[in-house]
Amino acid sequence: MLVLSENLLQSDPNTIELHYWFHDETHLMDALIQNRCEYEFLGILKEIASTFKVEITIETEPLANGGLKRLFKIASKDVNKNTIIVTLITSLLAAIIVTPIATSISKTTEILIQKLFEDSELKELEKEKLKLEIEKLKQETRSNILKLDSSNVVKKKRSNFYESLDNYPKIEKVTFIASGENQASLLEEQTVFRAEFKQFILVTDDLEPSEEDNAIIEIISPVLKKGAYKWMGIYNGENVSFSMKSKEFKNLIQTGQVQFKNGTSINCLLTIKKKIDNEGIEKIISIEVPRVNHYFENDKPVETSEGKKHRRKKEYERSQTELFSSNQDSTEL
Repeated sequence: MLVLSENLLQSDPNTIELHYWFHDETHLMDALIQNRCEYEFLGILKEIASTFKVEITIETEPLANGGLKRLFKIASKDVNKNTIIVTLITSLLAAIIVTPIATSISKTTEILIQKLFEDSELKELEKEKLKLEIEKLKQETRSNILKLDSSNVVKKKRSNFYESLDNYPKIEKVTFIASGENQASLLEEQTVFRAEFKQFILVTDDLEPSEEDNAIIEIISPVLKKGAYKWMGIYNGENVSFSMKSKEFKNLIQTGQVQFKNGTSINCLLTIKKKIDNEGIEKIISIEVPRVNHYFENDKPVETSEGKKHRRKKEYERSQTELFSSNQDSTEL
C-alpha cells in the first residue's frame, strides 16, 4: 500500500532513490547484479515515459552510504512540459516497482493520482482554462496507467529486477523514495522485504493463447506426408508457418480427397501461442490450426465434417440463448 507524504508537491519531485539494504554491515554489492537490477529499473522508467509520450533525461547523483543508495534525477527534454508530468513519472515508478503481480497498478495509484491533482489545483490552478487542462490530463493519466497495468514490458522488467535480487542472498530488502529538489518526499519510504520478492516474479513467460475462428489462410506449401512438419501459408498478407492439428483435414490431404492448386485457401480456427522475451516484447512461438471449417474448390467453400459439427453446435447454442432471452422477457411481462 502506498503511503503519501505530508510534503506532497512542496517541491517538484524529480528524484527517485533506490536503496539496497544488506544483512551485514558492508556497503559492497556485486557490480553485475547491481547493473542488472538498475538496467531493469530504468527500463520501467523509460516505459512509463514512453506511455506518457515524454522524452526524459536520467542522471545519477553521488552515491550515499547506509547499505547502498542510488539516486536518479529525472527531467523532461521538453521545457514546455508541465512539471506535474515529471512528478507523475517519478511517483509512478516508485508505485509500480512496489506493486506485486497480483495487484492492479491502477488501484494502488488512484489515491496518489487524486492527491497529486488536488495539490496541483491548490497550487497552480485559478483560471477555468487551467482547470480544463488539468481535467484532460487526469483522464490521460488514468488511461496511461491502465496501459501500464497491462504492459508486458513493465511486468517482465519488474520480474527481472526482483529475480536478480532474490538470487543474491546478501540483499535483505530494498526501499524507494520519490523526492524533489530540496529532498521533500512525495511518498513515504516504500519497502519490499526479501520474503516478498517472489510476489513480483513471473512464474512463466508464456502468454494466454489467442484464437481466431474463421481465419483465412492461403496455402503455399501443404504437408502431404505424415510427420510433425510445418505448413506454409499466407495469413493477413504475411507468410506464416503453422502446424496442422486437424486430424480430419490431414487425412483428407493424405488420402488425396483434397487437391491443392495455386491459391487454395482454408477457413479455420487459428490458435496463436506467444511468450515474452527478456525485454517484455511479445514473440510468436507457434501457430496452430486445430480445426478446418471448410476449404475452397474453384472459389466454392466445401464444409468439412468437423466444420459442420462446430457450426451446428454454435447454432444450437445461439438458439438456446435466444430461447432463454425470450422466456425471460415473457416472465417480466
